[in-house]
Amino acid sequence: MTVGASTPDAARDKSIRAAFRLEYVTLGWMTMEAAVGIGAGVAAGSLALAAFGADSVIELASAGVLVWRLTVELRHGRRFAERTERLASRIGGVLLGLLALYVVIAAVAKLWVGTGAEFSWPGLVLAILAIPIMSWLARRKLQLADALGSRALRADAVESITCGWMALVVVAALLAQRLVGAWWIDPVASLGIVWFLVREAREAWGGEGCCEA
Repeated sequence: MTVGASTPDAARDKSIRAAFRLEYVTLGWMTMEAAVGIGAGVAAGSLALAAFGADSVIELASAGVLVWRLTVELRHGRRFAERTERLASRIGGVLLGLLALYVVIAAVAKLWVGTGAEFSWPGLVLAILAIPIMSWLARRKLQLADALGSRALRADAVESITCGWMALVVVAALLAQRLVGAWWIDPVASLGIVWFLVREAREAWGGEGCCEA
């Protein structure tokens, strides 16, 4: 990690510790989000909810990599191997790409046979809570990314922003399903989530945010 000339070591260590705590909050929330999202999605037969939960699993792995990287600097004061982080980022990109492909295939299959999903109260509550939580996490990560000059942390903030938008899509889909009751709402909403998955996969594969931090 490159330490800016105007950033004292003590202030940088403080920012690293703050980022460390923030990533642990992310790990805790993503664990719960993945469990509830996938569980509620499977129970309700909702592809949109299941995809939302599966994306949380991938973001969980991404946060874990960043915690590892921050720990190395905090304890040893040396750079994290760029090749290792780039590899981890690209693995995440591949997983996101495969998830997007699965969602497309499953959504098309649902539209073809005309099957929808049941309404899910746990899924709705989860998605509503995710919007402000992801917004707060993204703002704090961006602040710390600027303080540390960390592109990796900035990329993680972008993932939080993307997760918030995905949550908004899920909320809209579930409310529309509750009010209208049309069977096609869930598969169509899941196709809307694919756009976010593909964008996140391209950013991860391109290595944005993987070379500094």
